[in-house]
Amino acid sequence: MKNIASVALKPGMEIAADIYNYRNELVVTAGTTVDAHVIRKLNLYSIVAVTVMEELDYATTYFEKTRLSPGFIRFSEAYERVMPVYKAMMIHFITNRVPIVMKQLMKIYHDITDQVDDKNKILDYLYNMLPSEDDMTHAHCLNSALIAGVFAPWLKLSPENTTVLIQCGFCYDIGKLRLPNSLIWKPDKLTDVEFMKMKTHTMLGFELLKDLELDPHIIKATLMHHERCDGSGYPSRLKGTQIDMFAKLVAIIDSYEAMTSARIYRQSKHPFQVIASFEETGPDKYDERLLKPILLNIAEHMAGNSVLLSNGQQALVARINPAAISRPIVKYPDGLLIDLSINDALEIISIC
Repeated sequence: MKNIASVALKPGMEIAADIYNYRNELVVTAGTTVDAHVIRKLNLYSIVAVTVMEELDYATTYFEKTRLSPGFIRFSEAYERVMPVYKAMMIHFITNRVPIVMKQLMKIYHDITDQVDDKNKILDYLYNMLPSEDDMTHAHCLNSALIAGVFAPWLKLSPENTTVLIQCGFCYDIGKLRLPNSLIWKPDKLTDVEFMKMKTHTMLGFELLKDLELDPHIIKATLMHHERCDGSGYPSRLKGTQIDMFAKLVAIIDSYEAMTSARIYRQSKHPFQVIASFEETGPDKYDERLLKPILLNIAEHMAGNSVLLSNGQQALVARINPAAISRPIVKYPDGLLIDLSINDALEIISIC
Protein backbone atom coordinates (compact mmCIF):
# COMPACT_ATOMS: atom_id res chain seq x y z
CA MET A 1 0.00 0.00 0.00
CA LYS A 2 1.12 3.58 -0.55
CA ASN A 3 -0.14 7.06 0.19
CA ILE A 4 -0.66 9.34 -2.79
CA ALA A 5 -2.14 12.78 -3.37
CA SER A 6 -5.79 12.69 -4.36
CA VAL A 7 -4.97 14.63 -7.54
CA ALA A 8 -2.77 11.68 -8.61
CA LEU A 9 -5.64 9.16 -8.45
CA LYS A 10 -6.48 7.35 -11.67
CA PRO A 11 -9.52 5.25 -12.59
CA GLY A 12 -8.92 1.58 -11.85
CA MET A 13 -6.88 2.12 -8.69
CA GLU A 14 -8.15 0.44 -5.53
CA ILE A 15 -8.64 2.33 -2.26
CA ALA A 16 -6.70 0.48 0.45
CA ALA A 17 -8.05 2.12 3.61
CA ASP A 18 -11.33 3.73 4.62
CA ILE A 19 -11.41 7.48 3.91
CA TYR A 20 -13.04 9.87 6.41
CA ASN A 21 -13.78 13.58 6.18
CA TYR A 22 -12.86 16.16 8.81
CA ARG A 23 -16.03 15.28 10.75
CA ASN A 24 -14.88 11.64 10.94
CA GLU A 25 -17.66 10.60 8.56
CA LEU A 26 -16.95 7.69 6.20
CA VAL A 27 -16.56 8.98 2.63
CA VAL A 28 -15.14 6.01 0.69
CA THR A 29 -14.65 2.44 1.95
CA ALA A 30 -11.55 0.34 1.53
CA GLY A 31 -11.70 -1.90 -1.53
CA THR A 32 -13.53 0.67 -3.68
CA THR A 33 -12.31 0.90 -7.26
CA VAL A 34 -11.54 4.48 -8.24
CA ASP A 35 -13.71 5.99 -10.97
CA ALA A 36 -14.82 9.51 -11.92
CA HIS A 37 -17.54 9.46 -9.23
CA VAL A 38 -15.02 8.60 -6.47
CA ILE A 39 -12.66 11.34 -7.64
CA ARG A 40 -15.49 13.95 -7.63
CA LYS A 41 -16.56 12.84 -4.14
CA LEU A 42 -13.03 13.20 -2.76
CA ASN A 43 -12.74 16.65 -4.32
CA LEU A 44 -16.08 17.61 -2.80
CA TYR A 45 -14.85 16.71 0.68
CA SER A 46 -11.40 18.25 0.08
CA ILE A 47 -9.59 14.96 0.73
CA VAL A 48 -5.90 15.72 0.13
CA ALA A 49 -4.31 12.25 0.30
CA VAL A 50 -5.49 8.64 0.16
CA THR A 51 -4.02 5.14 0.55
CA VAL A 52 -4.16 2.88 -2.51
CA MET A 53 -3.18 -0.71 -3.24
CA GLU A 54 0.11 -1.47 -5.00
CA GLU A 55 0.97 -4.39 -7.26
CA LEU A 56 2.87 -6.00 -4.38
CA ASP A 57 -0.34 -6.11 -2.34
CA TYR A 58 -1.89 -8.46 -4.90
CA ALA A 59 1.02 -10.93 -4.91
CA THR A 60 -0.05 -14.33 -3.57
CA THR A 61 3.19 -16.39 -3.39
CA TYR A 62 6.52 -15.90 -1.68
CA PHE A 63 8.39 -15.54 -4.94
CA GLU A 64 5.80 -13.20 -6.48
CA LYS A 65 6.20 -10.95 -3.45
CA THR A 66 9.97 -11.18 -3.79
CA ARG A 67 9.83 -10.22 -7.48
CA LEU A 68 7.83 -7.10 -6.69
CA SER A 69 9.88 -6.03 -3.67
CA PRO A 70 12.08 -2.89 -3.74
CA GLY A 71 15.09 -5.07 -2.89
CA PHE A 72 14.62 -7.26 -5.96
CA ILE A 73 14.10 -4.24 -8.17
CA ARG A 74 17.43 -2.75 -7.02
CA PHE A 75 19.15 -6.12 -7.45
CA SER A 76 17.76 -6.78 -10.93
CA GLU A 77 18.62 -3.29 -12.13
CA ALA A 78 22.23 -3.73 -11.00
CA TYR A 79 22.33 -7.25 -12.48
CA GLU A 80 21.06 -6.09 -15.87
CA ARG A 81 23.49 -3.17 -15.80
CA VAL A 82 26.61 -5.32 -15.31
CA MET A 83 25.63 -8.38 -17.35
CA PRO A 84 26.77 -6.80 -20.68
CA VAL A 85 30.08 -5.88 -19.05
CA TYR A 86 30.68 -9.43 -17.83
CA LYS A 87 29.54 -10.93 -21.13
CA ALA A 88 31.84 -8.65 -23.15
CA MET A 89 34.79 -9.46 -20.91
CA MET A 90 34.37 -13.23 -21.39
CA ILE A 91 33.75 -12.96 -25.14
CA HIS A 92 36.84 -10.76 -25.60
CA PHE A 93 38.86 -13.37 -23.75
CA ILE A 94 37.52 -16.23 -25.89
CA THR A 95 37.82 -14.46 -29.24
CA ASN A 96 40.77 -12.09 -28.76
CA ARG A 97 42.56 -13.64 -25.76
CA VAL A 98 42.18 -10.39 -23.82
CA PRO A 99 43.24 -11.44 -20.29
CA ILE A 100 40.58 -11.90 -17.61
CA VAL A 101 41.18 -9.38 -14.84
CA MET A 102 39.95 -10.75 -11.54
CA LYS A 103 39.64 -7.29 -10.00
CA GLN A 104 37.15 -6.40 -12.71
CA LEU A 105 35.16 -9.57 -12.04
CA MET A 106 35.06 -8.79 -8.33
CA LYS A 107 33.88 -5.25 -9.12
CA ILE A 108 30.99 -6.78 -11.08
CA TYR A 109 30.22 -9.00 -8.08
CA HIS A 110 30.22 -6.09 -5.63
CA ASP A 111 28.26 -3.80 -7.96
CA ILE A 112 25.41 -6.30 -7.63
CA THR A 113 25.75 -7.52 -4.06
CA ASP A 114 26.22 -4.02 -2.61
CA GLN A 115 22.54 -3.46 -3.50
CA VAL A 116 21.47 -6.27 -1.15
CA ASP A 117 21.25 -5.83 2.63
CA ASP A 118 20.57 -9.49 3.44
CA LYS A 119 22.89 -11.54 1.23
CA ASN A 120 20.78 -14.68 1.71
CA LYS A 121 18.01 -12.90 -0.24
CA ILE A 122 20.22 -13.22 -3.33
CA LEU A 123 19.01 -16.83 -3.64
CA ASP A 124 15.40 -15.58 -3.78
CA TYR A 125 16.28 -12.84 -6.24
CA LEU A 126 18.10 -15.20 -8.61
CA TYR A 127 15.07 -17.50 -8.51
CA ASN A 128 13.12 -14.70 -10.21
CA MET A 129 15.64 -13.91 -12.95
CA LEU A 130 15.03 -15.19 -16.50
CA PRO A 131 17.93 -14.44 -18.85
CA SER A 132 17.54 -14.20 -22.60
CA GLU A 133 18.58 -17.21 -24.66
CA ASP A 134 21.77 -15.44 -25.77
CA ASP A 135 22.77 -14.70 -22.18
CA MET A 136 22.01 -18.04 -20.52
CA THR A 137 25.57 -19.39 -20.41
CA HIS A 138 26.91 -16.09 -19.07
CA ALA A 139 24.04 -15.82 -16.59
CA HIS A 140 24.75 -19.35 -15.36
CA CYS A 141 28.30 -18.35 -14.39
CA LEU A 142 27.37 -14.90 -13.05
CA ASN A 143 24.66 -16.53 -10.94
CA SER A 144 27.12 -19.14 -9.72
CA ALA A 145 29.51 -16.43 -8.56
CA LEU A 146 26.68 -14.74 -6.65
CA ILE A 147 25.59 -18.06 -5.11
CA ALA A 148 29.19 -18.76 -4.10
CA GLY A 149 29.16 -15.52 -2.11
CA VAL A 150 26.05 -16.71 -0.25
CA PHE A 151 27.33 -20.23 0.47
CA ALA A 152 30.82 -19.18 1.61
CA PRO A 153 29.81 -17.77 5.05
CA TRP A 154 27.67 -20.86 5.68
CA LEU A 155 30.87 -22.91 5.28
CA LYS A 156 32.89 -20.45 7.39
CA LEU A 157 35.35 -19.83 4.56
CA SER A 158 38.02 -17.20 5.14
CA PRO A 159 37.70 -13.90 3.20
CA GLU A 160 40.53 -15.04 0.93
CA ASN A 161 38.90 -18.39 0.16
CA THR A 162 35.53 -16.69 -0.30
CA THR A 163 37.05 -14.50 -3.01
CA VAL A 164 38.60 -17.54 -4.71
CA LEU A 165 35.27 -19.39 -4.66
CA ILE A 166 33.47 -16.41 -6.20
CA GLN A 167 36.13 -16.22 -8.90
CA CYS A 168 35.71 -19.96 -9.53
CA GLY A 169 32.00 -19.27 -10.06
CA PHE A 170 32.73 -16.67 -12.70
CA CYS A 171 35.11 -18.89 -14.66
CA TYR A 172 34.43 -22.61 -14.19
CA ASP A 173 32.05 -23.09 -17.16
CA ILE A 174 33.99 -20.93 -19.59
CA GLY A 175 34.55 -23.97 -21.82
CA LYS A 176 30.84 -23.92 -22.71
CA LEU A 177 31.46 -20.69 -24.62
CA ARG A 178 33.29 -22.87 -27.13
CA LEU A 179 30.16 -24.97 -27.70
CA PRO A 180 26.94 -23.99 -29.52
CA ASN A 181 23.98 -22.78 -27.47
CA SER A 182 21.77 -25.25 -29.31
CA LEU A 183 23.74 -28.04 -27.65
CA ILE A 184 24.22 -26.51 -24.20
CA TRP A 185 20.59 -25.50 -23.73
CA LYS A 186 18.87 -28.23 -25.72
CA PRO A 187 15.51 -28.81 -23.98
CA ASP A 188 15.35 -32.50 -24.92
CA LYS A 189 17.60 -35.27 -23.67
CA LEU A 190 21.02 -35.24 -25.31
CA THR A 191 21.99 -38.13 -27.56
CA ASP A 192 25.07 -40.14 -26.58
CA VAL A 193 27.12 -38.27 -29.18
CA GLU A 194 25.84 -34.88 -27.99
CA PHE A 195 26.56 -35.76 -24.36
CA MET A 196 30.12 -36.75 -25.22
CA LYS A 197 30.59 -33.39 -26.93
CA MET A 198 29.01 -31.59 -23.97
CA LYS A 199 31.46 -33.24 -21.59
CA THR A 200 34.38 -31.70 -23.46
CA HIS A 201 33.60 -28.30 -21.91
CA THR A 202 35.67 -29.10 -18.81
CA MET A 203 38.79 -29.77 -20.90
CA LEU A 204 38.04 -26.82 -23.19
CA GLY A 205 37.83 -24.55 -20.15
CA PHE A 206 41.01 -26.00 -18.67
CA GLU A 207 42.90 -25.37 -21.92
CA LEU A 208 41.66 -21.78 -21.98
CA LEU A 209 42.74 -21.01 -18.42
CA LYS A 210 45.73 -23.25 -17.66
CA ASP A 211 48.41 -20.77 -18.77
CA LEU A 212 46.88 -17.72 -17.09
CA GLU A 213 48.13 -16.33 -13.80
CA LEU A 214 45.10 -17.45 -11.83
CA ASP A 215 44.71 -19.08 -8.45
CA PRO A 216 45.28 -22.83 -9.07
CA HIS A 217 41.91 -23.63 -7.47
CA ILE A 218 40.13 -21.74 -10.28
CA ILE A 219 41.83 -23.84 -12.93
CA LYS A 220 41.20 -27.08 -11.01
CA ALA A 221 37.54 -26.18 -10.47
CA THR A 222 37.16 -25.57 -14.20
CA LEU A 223 38.59 -29.02 -14.93
CA MET A 224 37.05 -30.98 -12.04
CA HIS A 225 33.59 -29.51 -11.36
CA HIS A 226 31.89 -32.54 -12.90
CA GLU A 227 33.98 -35.06 -10.96
CA ARG A 228 32.02 -36.85 -8.24
CA CYS A 229 33.19 -38.26 -4.91
CA ASP A 230 32.11 -41.80 -5.89
CA GLY A 231 34.20 -41.72 -9.07
CA SER A 232 31.19 -41.48 -11.40
CA GLY A 233 32.06 -38.05 -12.79
CA TYR A 234 34.19 -36.77 -15.66
CA PRO A 235 36.64 -36.18 -17.28
CA SER A 236 38.97 -38.34 -15.13
CA ARG A 237 36.63 -40.28 -12.80
CA LEU A 238 38.42 -38.89 -9.76
CA LYS A 239 37.30 -39.85 -6.25
CA GLY A 240 37.12 -38.22 -2.82
CA THR A 241 40.32 -36.42 -1.88
CA GLN A 242 41.56 -36.52 -5.47
CA ILE A 243 39.09 -33.74 -6.22
CA ASP A 244 40.02 -30.16 -5.33
CA MET A 245 37.88 -28.75 -2.49
CA PHE A 246 36.85 -25.73 -4.57
CA ALA A 247 35.83 -28.05 -7.42
CA LYS A 248 33.63 -29.95 -4.94
CA LEU A 249 31.99 -26.70 -3.88
CA VAL A 250 31.51 -25.55 -7.46
CA ALA A 251 29.89 -28.92 -8.25
CA ILE A 252 27.26 -28.17 -5.60
CA ILE A 253 26.84 -24.56 -6.76
CA ASP A 254 26.56 -25.66 -10.40
CA SER A 255 23.84 -28.21 -9.62
CA TYR A 256 21.98 -25.80 -7.35
CA GLU A 257 22.01 -23.04 -9.99
CA ALA A 258 20.80 -25.42 -12.69
CA MET A 259 17.87 -26.61 -10.57
CA THR A 260 16.74 -23.18 -9.35
CA SER A 261 17.07 -21.15 -12.54
CA ALA A 262 13.94 -20.92 -14.68
CA ARG A 263 14.27 -21.95 -18.29
CA ILE A 264 11.98 -21.38 -21.26
CA TYR A 265 11.34 -25.13 -21.42
CA ARG A 266 10.88 -25.95 -17.72
CA GLN A 267 9.93 -24.53 -14.33
CA SER A 268 12.60 -24.10 -11.68
CA LYS A 269 12.47 -26.27 -8.57
CA HIS A 270 11.53 -24.71 -5.25
CA PRO A 271 14.09 -24.93 -2.39
CA PHE A 272 12.72 -28.08 -0.74
CA GLN A 273 12.66 -29.89 -4.10
CA VAL A 274 16.28 -28.86 -4.65
CA ILE A 275 17.23 -30.16 -1.21
CA ALA A 276 15.41 -33.44 -1.91
CA SER A 277 17.37 -33.88 -5.15
CA PHE A 278 20.64 -33.40 -3.31
CA GLU A 279 19.56 -35.74 -0.50
CA GLU A 280 18.82 -38.42 -3.07
CA THR A 281 22.28 -38.32 -4.68
CA GLY A 282 24.38 -36.28 -2.22
CA PRO A 283 25.93 -38.87 0.10
CA ASP A 284 27.72 -40.61 -2.78
CA LYS A 285 28.39 -37.87 -5.28
CA TYR A 286 29.03 -34.73 -3.21
CA ASP A 287 31.21 -34.10 -0.18
CA GLU A 288 28.75 -34.43 2.71
CA ARG A 289 30.82 -32.11 4.93
CA LEU A 290 30.30 -29.32 2.40
CA LEU A 291 26.81 -30.23 1.23
CA LYS A 292 24.97 -30.62 4.54
CA PRO A 293 25.58 -27.11 5.96
CA ILE A 294 24.51 -25.63 2.63
CA LEU A 295 21.27 -27.63 2.56
CA LEU A 296 20.54 -26.81 6.22
CA ASN A 297 20.95 -23.10 5.57
CA ILE A 298 18.76 -23.21 2.45
CA ALA A 299 16.04 -24.89 4.50
CA GLU A 300 16.44 -22.51 7.46
CA HIS A 301 16.02 -19.60 5.05
CA MET A 302 12.54 -21.00 4.30
CA ALA A 303 11.57 -21.47 7.97
CA GLY A 304 8.57 -19.37 8.93
CA ASN A 305 7.22 -19.25 5.37
CA SER A 306 3.91 -20.72 4.26
CA VAL A 307 3.92 -23.70 1.92
CA LEU A 308 1.23 -25.37 -0.17
CA LEU A 309 0.98 -29.10 0.52
CA SER A 310 -0.11 -31.83 -1.88
CA ASN A 311 -3.43 -32.15 -0.02
CA GLY A 312 -4.30 -28.57 -1.05
CA GLN A 313 -3.80 -27.09 2.41
CA GLN A 314 -1.40 -24.36 3.44
CA ALA A 315 0.93 -24.74 6.40
CA LEU A 316 3.81 -22.91 8.05
CA VAL A 317 7.36 -24.30 8.03
CA ALA A 318 7.78 -24.61 11.80
CA ARG A 319 11.06 -26.51 12.19
CA ILE A 320 13.71 -28.13 10.02
CA ASN A 321 14.54 -31.83 10.37
CA PRO A 322 18.37 -32.11 10.30
CA ALA A 323 18.11 -35.82 9.42
CA ALA A 324 15.58 -35.17 6.61
CA ILE A 325 16.17 -31.58 5.58
CA SER A 326 13.72 -31.58 2.67
CA ARG A 327 10.90 -32.81 4.95
CA PRO A 328 10.37 -30.16 7.67
CA ILE A 329 7.83 -30.05 10.46
CA VAL A 330 4.92 -27.89 9.30
CA LYS A 331 2.06 -26.31 11.25
CA TYR A 332 -1.52 -26.00 10.07
CA PRO A 333 -3.48 -22.80 10.85
CA ASP A 334 -5.24 -24.64 13.71
CA GLY A 335 -1.87 -25.34 15.35
CA LEU A 336 -1.59 -29.02 14.38
CA LEU A 337 2.05 -30.03 13.72
CA ILE A 338 2.83 -32.48 10.91
CA ASP A 339 6.28 -34.06 10.61
CA LEU A 340 6.75 -34.59 6.88
CA SER A 341 9.71 -36.90 7.54
CA ILE A 342 7.27 -39.53 8.83
CA ASN A 343 4.35 -38.62 6.58
CA ASP A 344 5.20 -39.84 3.09
CA ALA A 345 1.72 -39.03 1.77
CA LEU A 346 2.34 -35.26 1.86
CA GLU A 347 4.67 -33.22 -0.34
CA ILE A 348 5.50 -29.52 -0.44
CA ILE A 349 4.15 -28.28 -3.78
CA SER A 350 5.19 -24.64 -3.59
CA ILE A 351 6.34 -21.82 -1.31
CA CYS A 352 3.43 -19.45 -0.61
